[in-house]
Amino acid sequence: MSSLQPPLNTDFPAFGNRLRKNWRHLRRWAQREGVTCFRVYERDVPQFPLAVDYYEGRVHLQEFDTGWVHAEGSHDTWVAGAVDTVGEILQVSPTAIHYKRRERQRGTAQYGKTGRSRDEFIVHEGGYRFLVDLDRYLDTGLFLDHRMTRRMVGERARDKRVLNLFAYTASFTVYASGGHARSSVSVDLSNTYQEWARRNLLLNDADLTRHRLVRADVFAFLREAVAHGEQYDLIVMDPPTFSNSKKMQGTLDIQRDHVALIQQCLRLLAPEGELFFSTNLRSFELDADAFANCAFTDLSARTVPEDFRNKRIHRCWHFRT
Repeated sequence: MSSLQPPLNTDFPAFGNRLRKNWRHLRRWAQREGVTCFRVYERDVPQFPLAVDYYEGRVHLQEFDTGWVHAEGSHDTWVAGAVDTVGEILQVSPTAIHYKRRERQRGTAQYGKTGRSRDEFIVHEGGYRFLVDLDRYLDTGLFLDHRMTRRMVGERARDKRVLNLFAYTASFTVYASGGHARSSVSVDLSNTYQEWARRNLLLNDADLTRHRLVRADVFAFLREAVAHGEQYDLIVMDPPTFSNSKKMQGTLDIQRDHVALIQQCLRLLAPEGELFFSTNLRSFELDADAFANCAFTDLSARTVPEDFRNKRIHRCWHFRT
């Protein structure tokens, strides 16, 4: 239930002080690590429920819905003050700050397009290039919290047959290709993300005859792959929390469906194969009993990078056959 906010918090100096402190530390850290896209702030000051992500001179500024109701016009003034503060401290112009409001997901609602026009540009990570768009969708095309997970995949990919499920824009596949994977298959149901993935792979000189893109429902793909006896050495699966796409047969609920999805993946793994499974559902509980006969490790403490104050931004497990 929405509630009136106590007088709208305009203590921008408090927000600015925390943002400045974070920026000084993380900018030096990023320079040492060779990181050019990173999170600077995430709801550190509760009265400023914002996430500030830096993308090579541009800023992705997200406001999280708190349920507070503001007086007419006051919210716009508050947003303008936040944009001014971010621009001053990070030394970027207001036109380089891309603001979005991330509403709470209710029921079967899903995040989609913002209705804004495309504004793509190239950023760099780990020696690779990625197309991002800070305007058109709520997500940008590159999940910064999986920077370490992508590195792990790249380090393990040499001579491997790789399967990337719910591939999104194929950032994991880019790392696998650069890590000299023998081949890869990237599966996603969205035409938009398949095309985005294709462009990311071409940006990084991947051979599309060896690194295939497959538009398919992951559930159907897994059933057919198991039935045909396909095998992979390395599987990455980072599903959305929920999906009710009309293109799917049924719906995806990751808490409900994770056991079936992981078990199908394990059937596809070759001897000594590896599966990385992750989710950003904060209430998620892995059904460990379902995998009592399988070796698996919770890698979350190693895969969430230093720039993320919220250490539960995702959970990640590593399974071995």
